[in-house]
Amino acid sequence: MAFSRAAKRSLGIMIANRLLNNASRRGFSGCATSRIFVGEGVQYGSSVPYASDANSVLYSRLSLLRRFSVETPAGSDQMSLIRQLRERTSAPIKDVKAALIDCNWDIEAAQTELRKRGKVLALKKSSRTAAEGLLALAQNETKAVVIELNCETDFVARNEIFQYLALSLARQALLSESLSHDVSGTFPVGLEQLEGMKLNLEHPKINGETTALNAVTEVAAIMGENIKLRRGFSMSASSSGVISTYLHTSPQPGLGRIAGILSLEVEGGNSKLDALQRVGSELAMHVVAAKPLFLTKELVASDALENEREVLKSQAETTGKSQMAIEKMVEGRLRKYMEEVVLMEQKFIVNDSVNVKTLLDNLSKEVGSPVKIGNFLRVGVGEGIDRLETLDSSEPVAQAA
Repeated sequence: MAFSRAAKRSLGIMIANRLLNNASRRGFSGCATSRIFVGEGVQYGSSVPYASDANSVLYSRLSLLRRFSVETPAGSDQMSLIRQLRERTSAPIKDVKAALIDCNWDIEAAQTELRKRGKVLALKKSSRTAAEGLLALAQNETKAVVIELNCETDFVARNEIFQYLALSLARQALLSESLSHDVSGTFPVGLEQLEGMKLNLEHPKINGETTALNAVTEVAAIMGENIKLRRGFSMSASSSGVISTYLHTSPQPGLGRIAGILSLEVEGGNSKLDALQRVGSELAMHVVAAKPLFLTKELVASDALENEREVLKSQAETTGKSQMAIEKMVEGRLRKYMEEVVLMEQKFIVNDSVNVKTLLDNLSKEVGSPVKIGNFLRVGVGEGIDRLETLDSSEPVAQAA
């Protein structure tokens, strides 16, 4: 049978008085008075000196009885506190209620307790595979930064707190002077640099000044999954170049699952910026769709070329044709291989009647100056994670040298 709040308080007072009076009759000499009346507003044992183990046991029991006299919120007030704390933390209702009960319905103390529990839980989950997530991209006229933030499920990747954190990380990386380079090119961003970035978050659930690592841990505690800041890349163009980007499967601007970044360099300045940006955007989309590995034929790794040649030769020899015919077959298939993996040799996805090299020649005529691709980069969420875990090897990323 449930006790009302008044009944609980009266019961606590009655039991406490009975214990103290019994203690007085049994002759506990450590108390300053031989009889104490406990009522509302009296803090048990606050002015009573201790002199014996028996008294210590007595007052330890009395401290437990304080919960009877604590004002427990009414049912509607409890629901309001649960709702408020859940809105603040996004923690599961079960955990929110348990924290409030443990903290005597003090919402501030309960929020602190939830954060402590969540961070411990996040550390325990840090060894679990996180192959989902999003890429966040930030850019200005001559620089672009992309970071990969992983989680365990696409459900968390769709959460607005997770997405806010990813965008905040990319924007701060773009502004970070430590990630700036004086020369144009594509550069990996060190994980320690990313984790040490200072963030000033302004979200109802995560706010204030903190480091990127602490913010990731806090969001992992809220989401209840392993969340990992995995890697980042930056690309810089010269003063006469432009940076173009494309994000595939984008839930909102600046986020996606596959990113294509490309820089166009113009000799003598970029007088026709609109044409450069238009073609640059189409080429960034092309990089995502066509998956090039090398910029030009000269940049194809010699060992990759020899391996491909050996494979093609073995396949051709099974036909039983003459050696001369086999050599022609191998050379023809090697040209096809180049068209598949070399950006300048690929058919342009927007207009497959021309290849990328011809497209740039036409663009050069349009702007009145030679235009070339400086660098390109293609990154996908979760690429190579299983292989990284089993082989502990670095993942190749398609980019220009």
